[in-house]
Amino acid sequence: MISPVWWDGSRLALLDQRKLPIEEVEVSCASWQEVAAAIQTLVVRGAPAIGVAAAFGVSLAARASAARDRDGMLADIYEAVKGLGATRPTAVNLFWALERMRRVALANGSEPLETQRQRLHEEAQAIRDEDLAANHAMGAHGAALVPDGARILTHCNAGALATAGYGTALGVIRAAHERGTVALVWVDETRPVMQGSRLTAWEMVREGIPHRVISDVAAAFVMKRGDVDLVVTGADRIAANGDTANKIGTYGLAVLARHHGIPFYVAAPSSTIDPAIATGAAIVIEERDPAEVRGVGGCQTAPAASPVFNPAFDVTPAGLISAIITERGVFRFPYDFA
Repeated sequence: MISPVWWDGSRLALLDQRKLPIEEVEVSCASWQEVAAAIQTLVVRGAPAIGVAAAFGVSLAARASAARDRDGMLADIYEAVKGLGATRPTAVNLFWALERMRRVALANGSEPLETQRQRLHEEAQAIRDEDLAANHAMGAHGAALVPDGARILTHCNAGALATAGYGTALGVIRAAHERGTVALVWVDETRPVMQGSRLTAWEMVREGIPHRVISDVAAAFVMKRGDVDLVVTGADRIAANGDTANKIGTYGLAVLARHHGIPFYVAAPSSTIDPAIATGAAIVIEERDPAEVRGVGGCQTAPAASPVFNPAFDVTPAGLISAIITERGVFRFPYDFA
């Protein structure tokens, strides 16, 4: 099984997703600061995987703490929670996982410090294991929506690389492929960081799933030709009303799918649902380095002096989403996740 994040006994190990598909390189993190840097620089990416990595980052902070009492340990943990939480603003799984770790630290404050460290590590491992189980469950729910001979279009990478393993949107595709209902997967390249052509296609090759990589601007054309039966993507945050933030370009695909009468599905664990925000208007959209847009694969393609707007995500209105698939089942508009 492909897994981008695992514990190697004393450190957090990450599959460096910046290097794929050319190299498979492992990055080891011995401190929460190294985990934070790995999240910030996209060594690890994808909302669920970010949450898992951050949880282990808190565990590393507890292990490294030189505190002699409860208050000192909590201070070190809170510093890690704050630092890890500052890495990526959009993916709610990050804050969900950090809050779980914070609650465990508070609940075990009367235990010996070594016991507290063990409880935090167990919680991080539980977050990882729960995500893997959720991905398999949503894969089964989503596969039931995939007709025989389906041609599926997906955007960005919502696969094993974006999670603890198996994947969300690609988990649906994997489960459908296991049932023999997938004829072809259209893989959007997903500019500017190319998570589709670099990562999703890599996963498809690894597992022998039939696919074709297309430029983002070709999606409308293949839909118009009648070559797409459904679209399935992941999500980084889902508002209470079903508005969904995902990789930039997702909103455009939803508009295209509605125009062409194609079902548009979102697959994400329930930890991605943020009941604290009513609509997508409240979702903070991360803007990333202009250099990501000015070049491709280290080759500059735009003038260095050209200003750049580089939002990492956009928000798809709930009304454009045919269904949201979670480990708890399939939800349809108007969305009620209670």
